[in-house]
Amino acid sequence: MIITDTHTHLYSEAFDEDRSAMIQRALDANVSRFFIPAIDSTYTASMLQLEKDFPEHIFLMMGLHPTHVKENYKKELEHVEDMLSQRQFYAVGEIGIDLYWDKTTLDIQIEAFKYQINLAKKHKLPIVIHCREAFDEIFEVLEQEKSNDLFGIFHCFTGTLEHAYQAISYNMKLGIGGVVTFKNGKIDQFLNKIDLKHIVLETDSPYLAPKPYRGKRNESLYINKVLEKLSELYDTSEEEIARITTENSKQVFGI
Repeated sequence: MIITDTHTHLYSEAFDEDRSAMIQRALDANVSRFFIPAIDSTYTASMLQLEKDFPEHIFLMMGLHPTHVKENYKKELEHVEDMLSQRQFYAVGEIGIDLYWDKTTLDIQIEAFKYQINLAKKHKLPIVIHCREAFDEIFEVLEQEKSNDLFGIFHCFTGTLEHAYQAISYNMKLGIGGVVTFKNGKIDQFLNKIDLKHIVLETDSPYLAPKPYRGKRNESLYINKVLEKLSELYDTSEEEIARITTENSKQVFGI
């Protein structure tokens, strides 16, 4: 069984004490493909080091996270563009709009999101979307940018069934993580109405740990709890869900 974690910040400072042991725990439990989203240029060196340390298992993305779209965003976008032209990445991400932390940057968040969507199209890469309290704004941009070469993952999907169908209509898979195990997460109430061909698994570690680890540091090993929950919701074996969602991740990332 091969399990793919399509979204994990393994370079995070939260893992500085035990990074290798934490990754080994995941590998020992069949979690062997890790897709690593970018945040901003300050993390690039540690992402590249991670790839060097685990070359067969680590697949990097490049992008500017919406909460890091600040006064220097143009310089940060130049960094994204430079990196994409220098070497291989597997997606442009994570990118999008976050209105939970700061609504005042909405205009430049939209500008950065559109700019990076066009970089993804130029490099024929998927996008990985971060959306927080911004479904309408995200869908408005996707509607403007939609095309056959726009595709990717709606990471940490927490919307309604209607939002899910809308995301899928823009060639997006839904990234399902710890939220599906939460009592108040709500997506568990309708997820099995969505064909598994539209689903990928993720942890977003070190954030959003699933039950029973909620509130603690998340790690890629805990994707097993997400798998367990999906097995229950879809009345399908964990092996089969791991197989389908890994296949889906290969379709998106091309590896």
